[in-house]
Amino acid sequence: MRKDTEGIVLKETKTVYNRRMIHLFTKDYGKISAGTSLGERGKTKSALALQHFTFGRYVIHEGRNSYNIDSAEVLRSFYGIGENVDKYFNGSYVLEFTGRVLEENIPMPAVFDLLVEFFELLESREKGFGTLVLAYQTKLFGHLGVMPFLDRCSICGRPVTEPMFSIKDGGIVCRGCARDEALIYPVGFDIIDTFRYFISNPLKKLENIALKGETGRFMQQMIREYAAYHLDASNIKSESMV
Repeated sequence: MRKDTEGIVLKETKTVYNRRMIHLFTKDYGKISAGTSLGERGKTKSALALQHFTFGRYVIHEGRNSYNIDSAEVLRSFYGIGENVDKYFNGSYVLEFTGRVLEENIPMPAVFDLLVEFFELLESREKGFGTLVLAYQTKLFGHLGVMPFLDRCSICGRPVTEPMFSIKDGGIVCRGCARDEALIYPVGFDIIDTFRYFISNPLKKLENIALKGETGRFMQQMIREYAAYHLDASNIKSESMV
């Protein structure tokens, strides 16, 4: 069976006989792994479409137990990301993170559109790349069903006046319910309001917003630990580069 779909390359793995395994996030079929013998070098439309930071169209043959990419063409290349080291590292981290948290063969078109939007904004953005990454990850939590609970204590359900953020309990908790100190962060309402802003606004609205260094690093640590606990997204190789 032949399938025609839009997609984004997450990563590639060399195999035998001059073949490669392409880990592809497709809009119609979700994350798949597909073999291909298409050339990896040169400026052909197929070679360019199999590079990172490319939004492409792919013709895929589905066999009994595997996929093969028969042809590919570029719909849009976010080549500007590769021209800036910080953009490149942040974009590479998002590709790896997204590939880690998605399950195979489950269509998630809203996440696909979110990823394309992220790359559009990352390419054009001049600063605050990390803020865009944090907003993307926060929105991704919602699509994957693990959005942090931010309105009331996630344990007792009461209003919280001095919030603590519990990784384990999936959101804010009151002082009386705070239990595991190793997985709890004392937070102010500025952090909670930032989370809420990320959740309620499209990425496009964040294009001129950049968190201050200390606040950004604090939220980065929280979000990474949250993803590691709830989505098993730990030991990401590119994490140390951003």
